[in-house]
Amino acid sequence: MMASETPFRVIIVGAGVAGLTASHCLHKAGIDHIILERRADVAPAMGSSIAMYPGSGRIFHQLGILERMETTCSPCKYSWTRGPDGKDIVHNEFFEIVKKNHGQRILLLERRQLLRNLYETLPDMGRVKLNSEVKSINQLSDGVEVILTDGTVERGDMVLGADGVRGTVRSMMWEHANKMEPGIITAQEKTCMKTNYKLLLGMGPGAPELGEADMTVCHNHKQSMMTLTQPDHTYFSVYFKLDKPYSWPTRKRYTAEEAEAAAESVADHAVSDQAVFGELWRKRDRASLIGVEEGVLDHWYYDRIALVGDCVHKMTPNIGLGGNMAIESVVVLCNHLHAMLSAQQGVKPSLATLRATFAAYQAERKPRVEQIMKFSREVTDSHAWATLSHKYYTKWVLPTKSDQFFPNIIAEIVRRAPKLEYVDVKGFNKGKVVWKDEETKPSALAWSVGWMLRATVLVMLSVGAAQYGKVLPLIKSK
Repeated sequence: MMASETPFRVIIVGAGVAGLTASHCLHKAGIDHIILERRADVAPAMGSSIAMYPGSGRIFHQLGILERMETTCSPCKYSWTRGPDGKDIVHNEFFEIVKKNHGQRILLLERRQLLRNLYETLPDMGRVKLNSEVKSINQLSDGVEVILTDGTVERGDMVLGADGVRGTVRSMMWEHANKMEPGIITAQEKTCMKTNYKLLLGMGPGAPELGEADMTVCHNHKQSMMTLTQPDHTYFSVYFKLDKPYSWPTRKRYTAEEAEAAAESVADHAVSDQAVFGELWRKRDRASLIGVEEGVLDHWYYDRIALVGDCVHKMTPNIGLGGNMAIESVVVLCNHLHAMLSAQQGVKPSLATLRATFAAYQAERKPRVEQIMKFSREVTDSHAWATLSHKYYTKWVLPTKSDQFFPNIIAEIVRRAPKLEYVDVKGFNKGKVVWKDEETKPSALAWSVGWMLRATVLVMLSVGAAQYGKVLPLIKSK
């Protein structure tokens, strides 16, 4: 077969964390691409903080942008767990232990700063087309056309939907799939992402009474508060458990007045032993009230469309793994695309070959994100004392655990993070924990963490808290 006259081209929809990371990864793979972003600004003043765990740090190292990330945030140190009155239940140097485990610290950035970093370090920022809203997608026998609202047509070989939990690409894929195979996308799948919590999030100036580089969680009944501090910024999140969950296509858009009312309802709630939430709220720079979706879809692709990030897997943000899972999924998909195109030797892949590549991507990622989603939900419910057993665990079991207990659970998650298989990883700092893809024998940590979790579950079972068993499969995930 003759080589193709035009190179394989990916059309990315969405210039968020997933989309911009995809551009970096595709560039390293030598794969042509473009990013279509409907907004006029890549980094709008929206959202609050985002945590990048060492697995993402290793990927940033491969992309040559880790130093930029590190220079735009300060190292965190202490983690505080407090009750409704703000009194300390337990605290430790969680962030320092994570760094020792993996040789890389957790990066706490303003979400807007992370997007700026990803965008401004792109080898070719001209690939990002702003004010480019997708109107429709036409799947052809030999490629795909993306038609924009201004009439512009972009042609390529596949579409990568990275436009978020309410993105248009997913809906267009569903419509195309059900047209080709009626009933393949069911109502059950469309409504699988549930909203069980609403979240009041925002940021303001530094708050010395909360520390300069600390994470504080204040547990309460059906509600929790989290603050993350940097020398010049304080990020806050207030979670409210909903009496009645809802799912797609319902989308609640909360007004500024509703956000104000939510803040007023917890204004006198402690955020530490020295401060109440109302003090943070009065000094805020910005804030918003949103619904928190969680769920994992069954279909991550159809024909020439593949989905990545929040539009296909979404989790509650208390433990901060959602953005990391989006980056991991991008990396795994790009690994499979690179391997596919290398095997094609310049010949465009057939639709069957492309489908097989997407299927391999989903098969590798879906089990992990399902387990991380369940783990994240359990952390969220624990913070909000969703049940009496969650409260019991926080107040009486957690204080008996060593400082290494939770960091070691996190370590077993982090060490299984993927990397780009076609980019060197040399020069990345080593920690005490061996990466899963670098180990030569089974990790002793996996056994020890599994033992600790099982011991915890036995304690919880004694008070009727069987739900803690939900996180156990995470330890032996592939």
